Amino acid sequence: MLADEGFKERHRRESRYFTRTRVLTFGVVLMLILLKSAKSLQLVLNEWLGKLSLPLVSKSAYSQARQHLGHTAFIELNQKAIVEVCYGDDQYERYWGLRVVAIDGSKVILPDSADIQAEFGQVRRPSGRKGQAGSGHYSYALASVLYDVLNDIALHSLLAEVHAYEVDLAEQHLVYLQADDLLTCDRNYPSYRWLATLRQQQRHFVIRCSQSSFRPVRAMFRGTGSDSQIVTLKPHASQRAEMRRRGLPEQITVRLVRLVLPNGEVEILVTDLLDEATYPTAEFGPLYHLRWGIETFFGRLKTRLGLENFSGTSAEAIKQDFFAAVFITGLESILTDTAQARLQAKSAHTQHHYQVNHAVAFNALKNHVLDLFDTQTDPDRLLEKLTALFMTDPTCIRSERPVPRRPEHHYRLLTFHRRKKKVCF
Repeated sequence: MLADEGFKERHRRESRYFTRTRVLTFGVVLMLILLKSAKSLQLVLNEWLGKLSLPLVSKSAYSQARQHLGHTAFIELNQKAIVEVCYGDDQYERYWGLRVVAIDGSKVILPDSADIQAEFGQVRRPSGRKGQAGSGHYSYALASVLYDVLNDIALHSLLAEVHAYEVDLAEQHLVYLQADDLLTCDRNYPSYRWLATLRQQQRHFVIRCSQSSFRPVRAMFRGTGSDSQIVTLKPHASQRAEMRRRGLPEQITVRLVRLVLPNGEVEILVTDLLDEATYPTAEFGPLYHLRWGIETFFGRLKTRLGLENFSGTSAEAIKQDFFAAVFITGLESILTDTAQARLQAKSAHTQHHYQVNHAVAFNALKNHVLDLFDTQTDPDRLLEKLTALFMTDPTCIRSERPVPRRPEHHYRLLTFHRRKKKVCF
C-alpha cells in the first residue's frame, strides 16, 4: 500500500505534493509519524533517517512535509491492513456466537494553539486546589472508538470537538457493525433515541443504565420484581416529535437484567436479547465485564503510546498522531497473536493466566517497524524474532483480585507522569 500510487493520490492533501524525489517522500513521512516517540522530534529524525541511510533534515522541514499528508492514510491502513486481515478468515473470538464490541468516548488533552482550538474547542477547568479561586481553559478533543473487546481491534475511530454528543458520534460507528455483533456501552449512552436506533437497525446490545434512567429501571433499582423483566419503553412527551422526525419507533420492547455485584452494588442492564433460556441472566455479569477492554484500550493509547505527548501543534498533526496510534495498537494485536496463544497454553499448567506485556510489545514494534515494512526482510524469521520478544516478561492476570476505581485527580495524574510512568519508546 505504501508503494501504491493510488494510495498516495488518495491521501496527499494536494496533487502537487510528494511529486519530486526528496528525502521526505510520502512513505518516509508516513513512517516517521508511525515512529512517534517521547524523545525530542529532532532526535527521532536523526535516529531513524540515519537507519534509513538518508540525509538528515531539520524538524521544521519535517513539520512542513507532514502537513502535505492526510491523516486519512492511517484510517485506510487500519481498515485494510488490520480489520480486513483480522476478520478475513472468520476465525476470531466470540461470546454466545457473537462478536462483542464496545463503543466509548474519552477526552484527550491537546496542545494549545489557535488551529487546535478552532478545530476541537476548549473546556474550562479549575487551575488551583479545591476551594481556591482561579480557572483556565484547556484544549481537548473527544475520541470515540468502536472496539472489539475479545480480539483487541479498533474497528472505527473518530476524533471530534470536545463538546460533541457521544451518541451522535456512536451513530457514526453503526455502519461498521455486523449482523452478529453484540454492542456494549456504559451508562452514558442509554437514551431512548439510542435504544430506538439500535432496535430499528436490528443491532444486538447490552447497555448499563443509570439510576436516573427510565421508570422501569428505577423500579428495579429499588428491588421491584424479578432480576429479568421484559418491558416496553416510550420516549418522554417532549421527545416524541424528535423521534417522529428521525423516523424512530415511539415504543420499543427490551429486557432489563438486574445484577448484584460482590460489593453489593446493583447494576441494571438493558438488552434486546429477550430469550432467557438462550441468554441466561447469570451470564450477563461476565459479558458486561468484557466492556472493560475498551477502557484498557484508551489506557494503552494514552500511557504506553504516549498519545497526549503530541508531535505537532496543528490540527492535522493531532489527527495524524491519533489515527497512527490506533493503527499501531491493531498491528500489535495481530502480531502478538502467536505469542499470546503460547502463553495461554503455558497458563493451563500455572495458577494464574498470563498475557503479553504491552510495554514490551510496543517497544519491539517500534524497534523493528522498518524491518516490518521492508520487502527485502524474511517475514517468517522476523515474526519468530518478534514473538520471542513478545513473550519476555509477560503480565500476570489475577482475576480474583479486584482493583478499586479511584476518582481521577489531576495531582495524582501529575505524580504518575512525573515519577511512576515508564516510557517504552
